[in-house]
Formats: sequence, C-alpha cells, structure tokens
Amino acid sequence: MEIVAAADSDERGLSLLKVVNVLQRVVVFVHSFTLEKLHKLGPSTSSAEMPTMREEDIAAKIKEICQELVLSQEALHEVCACLQEELNRGLAKESNPEATIKCFPTYVRELPNGKEKGRFLALDLGGTNFRVLLIELGDRCTMDSRIYAVPQPIMVGPGDGLFDHIAECLASFIKERDMGHELLPLGFTFSFPCKQEGLTKARLARWTKGFKCEGVEGRDVVDLLKQAIARRGDVKIKICAVLNDTTGTLMSCAWKNHNCRIGLIVGTGTNACYMEKLEKVELWDGDMEDPLQVVINTEWGAFGDNGCLDFVRTEYDNIIDRESINPGRQLYEKMISGMYMGEIARQVLVRLVSEGLLFGGYASDILLEKGSFFTKYISEIESDKVGDYNNCRIILEELGFNDATDAECANVRYVCECVSRRAAHLAAAGVAVLLNRIREESVTVAVDGSVYRFHPHFHNLMVEQISQLLEPGIKFDLMLSEDGSGRGAALVAAVASRSASMSAHAR
Repeated sequence: MEIVAAADSDERGLSLLKVVNVLQRVVVFVHSFTLEKLHKLGPSTSSAEMPTMREEDIAAKIKEICQELVLSQEALHEVCACLQEELNRGLAKESNPEATIKCFPTYVRELPNGKEKGRFLALDLGGTNFRVLLIELGDRCTMDSRIYAVPQPIMVGPGDGLFDHIAECLASFIKERDMGHELLPLGFTFSFPCKQEGLTKARLARWTKGFKCEGVEGRDVVDLLKQAIARRGDVKIKICAVLNDTTGTLMSCAWKNHNCRIGLIVGTGTNACYMEKLEKVELWDGDMEDPLQVVINTEWGAFGDNGCLDFVRTEYDNIIDRESINPGRQLYEKMISGMYMGEIARQVLVRLVSEGLLFGGYASDILLEKGSFFTKYISEIESDKVGDYNNCRIILEELGFNDATDAECANVRYVCECVSRRAAHLAAAGVAVLLNRIREESVTVAVDGSVYRFHPHFHNLMVEQISQLLEPGIKFDLMLSEDGSGRGAALVAAVASRSASMSAHAR
C-alpha cells in the first residue's frame, strides 16, 4: 500500500512518508515470514528483484511447492497400515489406556430393520443450539422439530443449569403438542467426547465447542438429564439411548439401507463408527448373547497423536497444530476437517505470495489474517467449471485482490484442489481400513458433514481412492445421511424399545 505525498509537502514530511512506506513493506514481509514455513527456503525475494517468470514456469514452481500435499499410493497404504494397528490397540484391553484411537463400544448392537414403528422423541445436543424432534416411524418417517438456543451464560455456568434448560425446552415442546399424557421413548444425541458404559450411560470425558459447565465432566449425562426432568415433574420421558452423531448417521441410513455398517462424519470435525464382531472387542463388558456385534465409536480424529502420521504431515499442519486450542491432539482431524482446510490453503497462498509467485508478491492485509480464508471458499472455487473463475474472482476480491489474472485464479484453484484432495484421500484411507476389517461382500457407508455435503468433488475423490485401497471382492457405496443426528437418535431408541419388548415376551 503506497502513501503518496502531496506535491507541496516539505522535505521532512517526504522523508517521513518514505520511512512509513518502507515500514509497511517490512510489516507485510515479517507477517509472512512468521508463518515459519519459509524457514527451510531461506530469505524470500521481492517481486521487484525477481526476474520476470513466464506463467507456465510460475505454475510449475507452484506445483513443485504443493507436491508435499499430494499423497502417493505408497504413502496412503502406509496410512492404512498405521490406522489398522491403532484400531487394534484401541480395541485391546491392555493397550487401550495408552491408545490414541479409543474405540469406545457404543452398546448399540442391532441396526434398524425398517419395520420400526411408533412415535419417538430425539434430543440432539452438540453446539450452541440444540434440537428437539418428534419422529413418527412407519411406512415412512415424519419429523416435527424445533431448535432451541443455549445462551452463553448457560454454556459456561453450573451443569445443573444446562440440564434444567434442556428439560425446560423438552417440556415446552411436549406441552405445545399436547403429548403430556404419553410416556415417549427418547434418543439422546450428545456429541461431546464420552466414555460410554451402557446404552443409557455415558460419562463426559471433556467439554469442547465452547462449553465449560461445572460439575459435568466425569459424570453420566443421561443421569443428569433424568434428574433435571424429575425436578420439573411435569412431563414423562423414558431415555432409551445416548449416542454421538456418528452413530446417529449410521442408524439413519441403515433404516433405509440394510447393508449399512459404517458411519462417517466429515464436517467441522471428523469421526467414524463401524459394526465390529464382539470377539475383537476386548473392552466389551456386556453379555455374549446374539447378536455378537457392537457399533464401535472410533474417535479417529486423534489418529496420529502419537507421531505415527508425522511422515505425511507438513509444516502447514505443524503451524496449525501449534496455534490451535489443543496442540498435539486430533492431528488426523486437523488434516481433514472443515475447521482447518481453509487455513491450510491460506498458509500455502501466503507462502506463494511471499515468493513472488502470486499477486505480484504483495499480500493483502486480509489474506495475512489467520482464519480469513474460509473452508467454504475451497468448495466455491472448485465449483467453478474448469477455465471459468467467477467464484474465484469474487472470493479474491473479498480478500483484497481486485485484478487477479486467469493464471493467478488457476493457481489459487490448484492450491485448493491439493488441500481438498489430500483431505478426501486421508478420509478414504480410513474408510478403506474399516471396509477391509468388516470384510463383507457389499457395505454401505453412511456419510454426513458439511465438507462431504457441500464440496463438489469430495464424494468422487473418496470413491476413487477407496477403490484403490480396498481388498479384492469388496463392494461399497457412500450414502449421504439425511438428518442423521435426529432421526438416528430416534431409531436407536426404537431399536432399543423393540429389543426390550422382545426380551419381555421371551420371559
């Protein structure tokens, strides 16, 4: 940004303005340099000092710089081998305490058979809003729902206050629909890290997503909700199951597609669950009656926290981890999920600018600001048809670049493609490992999350890569979940109610 002195300024003023100009350039350079990823490359050269490069030479240099984001088949096979080993460690009783992938049994042992009927409530808590749903299952599924806010003071206040607020909203929902006389089964989706000890018992391991309610960590969240409902005494609710959003996604799709065995989330975060044989689950402490299977919540976002993924991590990943609120944790998630993809792309773009390969070597103040390149920008830029840069130009203008050339737009798109392709391929490697573990002839993977849902090529990138990593003879498909967290919770409650009814009749 140049400061132009008026023609009649005195000599001292001109000198001051020149100093300011120099300082501004230094600030931009230092800001870029502090991203740390440039230290391997030595001092960067300003565009004014660099010889003019042809567009094709610039593109080739950018491709060379981005090569570390491109994973070879050999690297992906090694990722698969590492994940297989970590899953085994998580499932084994002796190694689980130190395992990074915890592989929690969910106590969900049966999937929907499509014959579930009745009315069920679902409560979906996973952020600053939560939903209450009334779901009627029959020949088709109908839903009535309402969203309630969790005010900031409640998010950081006493735990009883949070659950009293939830119970109040539940009671309001029920009374508005004149259902106070019914004893309705409820499925509770609680999307925070929990150690599950039964189908209706889950202890909160730690709060995330801005919550910090006192007196909840280490306690059973179902019991806390029951106590809050009892304190009111004005509604009757039977909590049949507690689950996370990954299990909800699996259950939601399994109601329609009985080949469903895996649930996957690729959104703000990433996680997966899958149906495992009880004989492989040393952590299992329930009965050994049929069905001899249980859904495992892998919590695979923590894959790599022990250093086993360092061979594919880049300096961009290291910076993101160091600057995060949880350094050293959730490293696999930080390479895949929507919370981080945009920031990875921004760091690459800043590096390219600092080396004079983009925008004449000058970065805008906006681009230099952490978090300014949103993950949705990647999806929007890659939604442009090849050779059409309409979305890209709009986004670059928002970032302070008003005169980007077609060549620059193409290079920005290439950076986005490298980041999203790596994320899709890493997620695909995880799914391939689960498919190879299940070893069934045909398996459907239920998928939800904003990255998978809105990125124009994520599905195809995953399908292509999974196919290359699968063992022979296994067929699969990826199925987008519709309202997994809500309908899935009701379906877990429905299956639990069906099982309880069958057991009662058997006695």
